[in-house]
Amino acid sequence: MDDRDFLAARFDDHRAHLQAVAFRMLGSATEADDAVQEAWVRLSRTDTSDVENLGGWLTTVVGRVCLDMLRSRTARREAPLEDPGLATGADPAYEAEVADSVGLAMMVVLDTLAPAERLAFVLHDMFAVPFDEIAPVVGRSPEAARQLASRARRRVQGATVGETDVSRQREVVDAFLAASRSGDFAALLAVLDPDIVMRADEASVATGAQAEVRGADAVAAVFSGRALAAQPALIDGDAGVAWAPGGRPRVVWAMTIAHDKVVAIDMVADGDHLGQMDLVLLEG
Repeated sequence: MDDRDFLAARFDDHRAHLQAVAFRMLGSATEADDAVQEAWVRLSRTDTSDVENLGGWLTTVVGRVCLDMLRSRTARREAPLEDPGLATGADPAYEAEVADSVGLAMMVVLDTLAPAERLAFVLHDMFAVPFDEIAPVVGRSPEAARQLASRARRRVQGATVGETDVSRQREVVDAFLAASRSGDFAALLAVLDPDIVMRADEASVATGAQAEVRGADAVAAVFSGRALAAQPALIDGDAGVAWAPGGRPRVVWAMTIAHDKVVAIDMVADGDHLGQMDLVLLEG
């Protein structure tokens, strides 16, 4: 076995771990594969003879690659989030492990974090990478990296605890709809998390929706004085909003609600995706 084959074998020993890191960072199996491949390219071009912990070194390399990809995605205002259970192109055992450990709701919450916050939280809280190793990746001091992870942790814990009481979710959705229909901007702000993120699928964007809107003011501006024909709905068991003329769903707004605030909205207009949803239209 030559040196390159030996290096490739050592890399393969860490591949599953690197894919797990990259997926949690990016929310896309395809992009995770790209990030892992880039890590291999960088490894093959680097003298690592003095690297004592190759797994740790590769983890930080993948972290840097993912951080660059997240920042580029933010600049393009795109965010391809995939359902972990539907991701394709990855190893089946890996996909099963992801589906068990990271639900779509968690990935939605992670996707609301700033890139540096997400990296600090994922590397430290999910993979136990020390802050002194995270710090150079995000270009901060170890203490600043710790603060990034702490801020992210508060948001993740708040959102993932969420509102499991559907009746309470419904109250928040009803308040949202009432404020939207009446054009009460202040009331809309009252039910939106300050850092809310709203994303639209490709079918929605094709009809004129923005791919991504961030912040309560911007999201409230989208909905203020609108939603006159929308109605509350249960979307896969959670309260949300749908536009269903004649009882046929055309667009849904799936909402992530935590502590009486809407923290994320996913606008879906793709017919195939709508057909896969467990959707119950409600009066209101």
